[in-house]
Amino acid sequence: MTKIIVTGAAGLVGQNVIARLKGEPGITIVGIDKHPTNTALLRRLHPEVQVVEADLAVEGPWMDVFAGADAVLLNQAQIGGLDEQEFVDNNVTATHNIVTAMRRHATPYFVHISSSVVNSKADDFYTRSKTAQEKFIDTVTDIPHVVLRPTLMFGWFDRKHLGWLRRFMDRTPAFPIPGDGKFIRQPLYVGDFAAIIISSLHNRKTGTYDISGLEQIHYGDLIRLIHQTVKPRARIIHIPYQLFWWLLFVYGKFSANPPFTTNQLEALVIPETFPVIDWPSIFGVTATPLSGAIRETYLDAHYSSIVLDF
Repeated sequence: MTKIIVTGAAGLVGQNVIARLKGEPGITIVGIDKHPTNTALLRRLHPEVQVVEADLAVEGPWMDVFAGADAVLLNQAQIGGLDEQEFVDNNVTATHNIVTAMRRHATPYFVHISSSVVNSKADDFYTRSKTAQEKFIDTVTDIPHVVLRPTLMFGWFDRKHLGWLRRFMDRTPAFPIPGDGKFIRQPLYVGDFAAIIISSLHNRKTGTYDISGLEQIHYGDLIRLIHQTVKPRARIIHIPYQLFWWLLFVYGKFSANPPFTTNQLEALVIPETFPVIDWPSIFGVTATPLSGAIRETYLDAHYSSIVLDF
């Protein structure tokens, strides 16, 4: 029996990996996450999975579950928010503690989920903390591992980014796009990314790989593709970038955990693309066309209706 530990198990990537991995024979999964509502959801969806609720930024009994682990998916992440310390705690301090636990229990392999932002021109809490996290992982030479740097992801359980934007389409008569919307994006379907992770866990791939969406699309066109797929009540409108920024700024003053922030808007409009490699061949997986991935994400009979808590 192969024991795999997934940190950040109740988030976007963790939930998608577990949903696809749990059915494989000879696999036992231990999921660790600190979010009480989402860990409760994880338990309900997958009662056969051992779920540990713990803050990985604080050393504790959770470190003992690494005993006998064959592989670890190091996946916890602070993605959004207004408090820099939360990014440091969840992206940097927690990673140090996980590596300590792996060394203590002689874990033979791990998959680290980094981010494309380490190659980005953006300068925000997320970019700084993920860059520091990967620099630390680069010093971990005693445990074989692979580093995966995904671009913006979407798919089942997406509570932020495209998932939030899609749900916003049902709550408002007008859906705003900043400026002309011609900001190149390379969205990555989390179902494909989960397949890459599972392939790495099985084959013990090592090295560092930039995992980008294979299709480039303007942000405005991406929103229109989602709109055409789900047919929401909102109609699409364009508003000046500065007005959009101020609306997010004001919203952030009234929300402790806004799903979309001014920092993320500033990162959105940076004109950049990310490296594309032949990850289908490298990892032996099949890429899902963007239009098909949008349909699977928002029209799936089971998982498309499940929304994670912020």
